[in-house]
Amino acid sequence: MKRKDYEAALKPMRAELVAMARWARTTGQRIVVLFEGRDTAGKGGAIRAVSEKLNPRQCHIVALAKPTEAERTQWYFQRYVQHLPCAGEIVLFDRSWYNRAGVEKVMGYASEAEVAQFLQQAPTFERMLVDDGILLFKYWLTTDQARQEERLRERLDDPLKRWKLSPIDLAARGQYDAYTEARETMLAATHTEWAPWTLVDFNDQKHGRLTLVRDLLDRLPDTHVAPPEIEFSELGREPKAEHYSVLGPIADYPLG
Repeated sequence: MKRKDYEAALKPMRAELVAMARWARTTGQRIVVLFEGRDTAGKGGAIRAVSEKLNPRQCHIVALAKPTEAERTQWYFQRYVQHLPCAGEIVLFDRSWYNRAGVEKVMGYASEAEVAQFLQQAPTFERMLVDDGILLFKYWLTTDQARQEERLRERLDDPLKRWKLSPIDLAARGQYDAYTEARETMLAATHTEWAPWTLVDFNDQKHGRLTLVRDLLDRLPDTHVAPPEIEFSELGREPKAEHYSVLGPIADYPLG
């Protein structure tokens, strides 16, 4: 999809996302969205499509690093609980507690017993969130291996994207089938009536973002809340230029 067509399609949805955020703030609703998928699927771009025009004080992006030694001794869900939203907030998880059923399982960071316990507990944990009033949305971004290889190569060749290429990404290249098996096991255990999964094709990332945002908006209740009336009166004088009582070096990037 061309960038021009993508931006034209996303523009009205951005207005709906802003309205959704105003509704959440007004009603005290709590919203959680999980973004899961293979490496290079496009989670970061999808999260930006949702959050870009929202107030960062209200819409929080959570992308946790690997657990610390102390966190390894906690209840598994504990470090995620502290990031759940308060009233009026939106939390977008760039990977979530489902790490245990994906990368931790495939790369051997969690034992079979730990993975089995997670798959048993996750539906109950999510039922508690939903029963408490949180709106929970779980998205899995799908991508074929050929497309994944193309994006990994792009990261390698682009110095602005090189930081995205981790040793785990490279090690995962030979584990495509193992990740597929882990995903299918995870979906079978955690696709529930109260917290269903939605799979979105991200082989074309722009089309995938539009599909995901549209689906998210369509699954929310009526979010129409009229914006507050703001009276913007005339200033009543000529605008003033900025001035300084203590003159220091003023940076000025040369143009032309």
